[in-house]
Amino acid sequence: MAYKNQQEFINALEKAGELLRIKTYVNPELEIAEITDRISKTPGGGKALLFENTGYDFPVLMNAYGSDKRMCMALGVNHLDDVAHEIESLFKLLTKPKESILDKLNLLPKLGQFASWMPKVKSGRGECQEVIMTEPDITKLPVIKCWPKDGGPFVTLPVIHTKEPNTGTRNVGMYRMQVFGPALTGMHWHKHKVSAKHFNEYKKLNKRMPVAVALGGDPVYAYSATAPLPENVDEYMLAGFLRKKKVELVKCITQPDIEVPADADFIIEGYVDPNEEMIWEGPFGDHTGYYSLPDWYPKFHITAITHKKNAVYPATIVGIPPQEDAWLGKATERIFLAPIKMTLIPEIIDMDMPVEGVFHNLVIAQINKEYAGQGQKVMNAMWGAGQMMFNKILVIADEAVRIQDYESLAKYVFKHLNVVTDVTYSSGPMDVLDHSCSKLGFGGKMCIDGTSKFDEEKDDTYELTVDNEQWAVGNIIQKQFAEVKAVNTFLLEKDIPCIIISVEKNRKGHVRELHHQICQDIDAMEGIKMVLYVEHTVDANDLPVALWRFCNNLDPKRDHILFQDESHTDPDKTFACLGLDGTMKTKAFDNFHRDWPNIIVADDATIASVDKKWDELGIGSFIPSPSLKFKNQLYGEEAAVM
Repeated sequence: MAYKNQQEFINALEKAGELLRIKTYVNPELEIAEITDRISKTPGGGKALLFENTGYDFPVLMNAYGSDKRMCMALGVNHLDDVAHEIESLFKLLTKPKESILDKLNLLPKLGQFASWMPKVKSGRGECQEVIMTEPDITKLPVIKCWPKDGGPFVTLPVIHTKEPNTGTRNVGMYRMQVFGPALTGMHWHKHKVSAKHFNEYKKLNKRMPVAVALGGDPVYAYSATAPLPENVDEYMLAGFLRKKKVELVKCITQPDIEVPADADFIIEGYVDPNEEMIWEGPFGDHTGYYSLPDWYPKFHITAITHKKNAVYPATIVGIPPQEDAWLGKATERIFLAPIKMTLIPEIIDMDMPVEGVFHNLVIAQINKEYAGQGQKVMNAMWGAGQMMFNKILVIADEAVRIQDYESLAKYVFKHLNVVTDVTYSSGPMDVLDHSCSKLGFGGKMCIDGTSKFDEEKDDTYELTVDNEQWAVGNIIQKQFAEVKAVNTFLLEKDIPCIIISVEKNRKGHVRELHHQICQDIDAMEGIKMVLYVEHTVDANDLPVALWRFCNNLDPKRDHILFQDESHTDPDKTFACLGLDGTMKTKAFDNFHRDWPNIIVADDATIASVDKKWDELGIGSFIPSPSLKFKNQLYGEEAAVM
């Protein structure tokens, strides 16, 4: 379904009971983000929020994509899997043998549909250009500041348009933009992104790079800008496919080489000069739940700002999960399963990205396993597939378990897991936002093959089981080791041989030493296959939070500790236990030489301000700030720890 514009989407949300209007004044600096954080963390993602009184001429739309229902509404489907099924059917139609003239004629209507999805540049001006600012001034827009240590206000849902200067190929991406002045922002594109490649080509040509930013319009534009498409596929073709109607584009006023959606709410036109000194951009409270720290990025000079009449400014916040971006990620997980299956990994059945893994950190793949080593084959294929190259922990299961049932999945994976032979480590490109890597953008990966094993893959030397007495292992560990502050043995009660330990490190190599001592000295550890270590400030018994912190802080290749020893109970067996150090890394204790970021929480003043005005907002019963839960986990007051 195609929405005429963003306002039509807002009307649809309101009609469906998915929108709350807030008429009380709310400050775009920190307050809007704090209210949105509270709502977005309610069960199911809460409601979309329209802040109508911002102190600016424009309302602010938040959390518009923040639930399964609203994500489906944005894409015009009943279920996210519907898109994958359609892609799969289309692929099969295009690739099957055409043996008769009738087969070829049957294909013609589908080819016609292809043409109807391609974007079209129309003459004249669009709805997005109804109002032209006399002097472009982005500070007149209600650009939000999300978190207290952010470097300033950031545009958080920008649909950014660039072109390759030699071929004219368009790219549409989404990169945050810090506001530095009325006509100046940063342009935060990472080195792996297509726009960064365009930037490098302009630098070779010694030319300014035209750029245009769209805000609002059909909600499918923002999703398409985040989709992991191949470089040569136009994001607006994907948008046309999703909305079943071509995207109409118009030329920019001051940057006529760039075309933008005619129905957008705002267009910000400008340029980046590759020869100009870069600007120190950040910090920014990012989707990992940690601040991404400052670095040098290109300057974006604004040459024009246009907007439709009665425009609405769309924005989002990211931070400690779950947030709205989890649902954008879920859409990508479902939609791009079909292309992965049809073109790269035919044995893949399903895929899941748990919210605690913040997209790239943890991915679960389910395969139809038919031969020994197939898990490793899938591992290599996935780590070579587009943005999947950023994946840190890959878990592979087979068709005998439902991967969305995490308890059953964990039980199945650990039953079939030998931590000596079934865990593979590698190195490769990592997300620039991954702070655990010793080097920026490059670090370790781990694949856990939890599939049922063929005889060729088995090593019976390591088969040991957990018995009921081991449920008390937590008490034994805490009594024996003062640095251990909590032990989560809940998984053992579920027949999952894994424990989580909160530890207060106080010396170099502490976790490695502790893991060997625990495994060597405590008989009750036999049969426990894995120990996950988190910081002492993290409650090991709060499983979602512990996993979120663990996945962020781990470099698997560097931080794994494999203990092996003869079994105390069976002389023919070897006990093996894998320790994974998911604690903060420092120069003193870990020889870690990068700055470590802080986690993201709201400040006390903002929390108190929102508490005070909550009853005036008209959005339901009081919800305390989610940040309160994490105050004791902060490393200090600044965005960077060291």
